[in-house]
Amino acid sequence: MAWCYTPPMSWIDPSFPRSATPSDLVGRVLGLNPGMMTGPGTNTYLVGRTHPILIDTGAGEADYPALFQGYLRERGWRRPERIILTHRHRDHLGGVTQLRELFPGVPVSKMIYRDSGLPDDVEMLQDGENVEGDGITLVPIHTPGHASDHLCFFLPEERALFSGDLILNGSTTVIPDEDGDLALYMQSLERVRDLGVRRIYPAHGPVIEDGPGKITEFIEHRRLRERQILETLGGGPLTIPEIVKVVYADVDTRLHKVAGQSVHSHLRKLRDERRVSEETASGAPSRWTLL
Repeated sequence: MAWCYTPPMSWIDPSFPRSATPSDLVGRVLGLNPGMMTGPGTNTYLVGRTHPILIDTGAGEADYPALFQGYLRERGWRRPERIILTHRHRDHLGGVTQLRELFPGVPVSKMIYRDSGLPDDVEMLQDGENVEGDGITLVPIHTPGHASDHLCFFLPEERALFSGDLILNGSTTVIPDEDGDLALYMQSLERVRDLGVRRIYPAHGPVIEDGPGKITEFIEHRRLRERQILETLGGGPLTIPEIVKVVYADVDTRLHKVAGQSVHSHLRKLRDERRVSEETASGAPSRWTLL
């Protein structure tokens, strides 16, 4: 669940590889679900030497199992030893059923938090509960903000981060109204910055080689948007669509509805900090005022 500031095709990128081996310890298989919210698709990662652990399963697209099995054969692997999930959104766990049919008995785990409707027999994975693999360790890091159950996975052997939807390459991250929290999202970015990450493997887009630079970029981008919203409200009370027209004037209007979610996430944070107030009236959009 991501959205872009750049022209749609530069984000979707039909030339993005369907599979790749970005390092000796990491393989990548694309979820084959391109779109405005997912870019080229959801990346699923196999981590390990001869008995890999799979991070995320894609959206459950029909052609994914064949692509996945083909990549396993290419690497000389029989099956994933375990599946771990970054969070509950469909484009990350939608392929669980497919993979269980291919690999009966494969264990699946995630942080179970405010969840309903999960696949059967998903096990709890706690923050900091090391996942030991073949020549690797994956450390779950609870990073709420995009989703309350969101985990990143730190790979100490490479000082690399599997960032899920916390950090993307080619887009910023949606903070959904129903389960997102911008203040927690900013804290999560600060937390992963303190890990000393070098490389980032995002859930959408190519590998990020300058991990510290990208984390700083994401933090500064949110701070900039907050300043822009506050400056816009300096002219008087406005609705979210009115704020979007000013702050996102250079963005395709087809994306303004999604941009409204981003603005709303900032306004909720600012309201909690008592820097703005919300005026509601029956049947009319809320108007936001600078305090």
